[in-house]
Amino acid sequence: MENLIQLVNRLQRACTALGDHGEESALPTLWDALPSIAVVGGQSSGKSSVLESVVGKDFLPRGSGIVTRRPLVLQLHRIDEGREYAEFGHLPRKRFTDFAAVRKEIADETDRETGRSKQISSVPIYLSIYSPNVVNLTLIDLPGLTKVAVEGQSDSIVADIENMVHSYIEKPNCIILAVSPANQDLATSDAIKVSREVDPKGERTFGVLTKIDLMDKGTDAVDILEGRAYKLQFPWIGVVNRSQADINKNVDMIAARHREKEYFASTPEYRHLANRMGSEHLGKVMSKHLEAVIKSRIPGLQSLINKTIIELENELSRLGKPIATDAGGKLYMVMEVCRTFDGIFKEHLDGVRPGGDKIYNVFDNQLPAALKRLQFDKQLSMDNVRKLITEADGYQPHLIAPEQGYRRLIESSLISIKGPAEAAVDAVHAILKDLVHKSISETTELKQYPSLRVEVNAASVESLERMRDESKKATLQLVEMECSYLTVDFFRKLPQDIEKGGNPTHSIFDRYNDSYLRRIGSNVLSYVNMVCASLRNSIPKSVVYCQVREAKRSLLDHFFTDLGKKEGKQLGTLLDEDPAVMQRRVNLAKRLELYRSAQAEIDSVAWSK
Repeated sequence: MENLIQLVNRLQRACTALGDHGEESALPTLWDALPSIAVVGGQSSGKSSVLESVVGKDFLPRGSGIVTRRPLVLQLHRIDEGREYAEFGHLPRKRFTDFAAVRKEIADETDRETGRSKQISSVPIYLSIYSPNVVNLTLIDLPGLTKVAVEGQSDSIVADIENMVHSYIEKPNCIILAVSPANQDLATSDAIKVSREVDPKGERTFGVLTKIDLMDKGTDAVDILEGRAYKLQFPWIGVVNRSQADINKNVDMIAARHREKEYFASTPEYRHLANRMGSEHLGKVMSKHLEAVIKSRIPGLQSLINKTIIELENELSRLGKPIATDAGGKLYMVMEVCRTFDGIFKEHLDGVRPGGDKIYNVFDNQLPAALKRLQFDKQLSMDNVRKLITEADGYQPHLIAPEQGYRRLIESSLISIKGPAEAAVDAVHAILKDLVHKSISETTELKQYPSLRVEVNAASVESLERMRDESKKATLQLVEMECSYLTVDFFRKLPQDIEKGGNPTHSIFDRYNDSYLRRIGSNVLSYVNMVCASLRNSIPKSVVYCQVREAKRSLLDHFFTDLGKKEGKQLGTLLDEDPAVMQRRVNLAKRLELYRSAQAEIDSVAWSK
């Protein structure tokens, strides 16, 4: 399973390239799920020397104060033969064979991110070292914990470093390498303090004890190394780093490893522990443990990756397609979005989505109720009938039947139907307008382009207003038709009354008696009710034909005609997607690519097991 660590290395590098390196994110990060080893310790704890001993090279910046100001992801690759070299993630095609140049590049890259200040940054530096003297291993070197800020640093630097360290080691997939100096009281160790806070049972903490050779005479670290002073689940490992004098003399690291072995083998207090002491042993133990942890986490990684791929695909689908660059592509995109909206609008009218039923409610309830409220019987009161009949006679009373009076009574009653007819047209218009707004809000693609949304809304409302005007005109014409030509058969079928038929023996003024006028009012009311019943059926037909049918058929026809005349630049203004959304789509697409690649790689490793 030697390729497991290399697999995680590749995934970590890809995560960093995408900015997915464990910081806050709307979606779970792959980085958080990947097993890693974080090296923590206070300033001057010997943390840098431990890492250099494991690598067998001088490559880390040295100096006073906080030297490590960005996480350093150190990926070690064992090669069988050849010259040692290093590569940085930010300089992928450049090989460093001079490790003094590696040290300088770490310092320079730190300054590029922090602006040559003494502040810290959570963005990692990736360094891969290829050597026959290392084991396959990945370590994350974190800034050293400190208790005071130095000149040029903010007062919050102490808390900032501790928070950064916590952000790495609090994750359950992180293995903690806690480095403490043996010549200081373990109770005051910064590394032990922070590791205890996140791993109180010591289940994922490895204790490394440095500077054993610098302890006061007559004292030793046996109680610590044997786990009696502070017990961890894993045995403590002691290391002897090069002295400052050795560093100044550039003592060879491989020679220093041999001297370290000799120290433990020859010192009586540590002779019985010699086989599990030293930086070389530390590297092997950590490599073996990291492989075991990675292997155990593969099912969980697969589950996370599969779940996240679905989430990313859904999110990308919600954000919609990226904008086309050419005029033809932009026109096609606008048309497609409009067709989607139009389809949703039709679904509301056809009952696939709610809302269209409100139109039927206008015809079945509102219109009949409005017609009923007209109260024709009051309009055809005795006084009104007498007034209109008398006025219609002029200076000569009618001889046989008051035809002009009849016509005026009927016309004055039927004209009042125009009010409910117009109200029905306006009510349906309001419903259609509301369905347009609803359809726009339900068209995901329109949320993507605010200007197009405004234009589609304006064009739709304009079309509906045009259709309302046509509908009102046609519907009122129905009422006017009934006023302009009366149904003669209705009156021919009325029962004839000899007294009211023009009996010459009666005085002309008898024809205006109450009984006679009531009969006229009753006949007119019957006729008006007949016409009203007919209009109750024909008004909905007119409204549906002129408004609902037309809205389904040609709501955006004028808009489409105007679109065909627009140039690429004008079309581009309609597709004015929020830059933040555009950037999010790009980031999500890159992340999706990362997760799909990780899925393929992890699946291949899982099958090879």
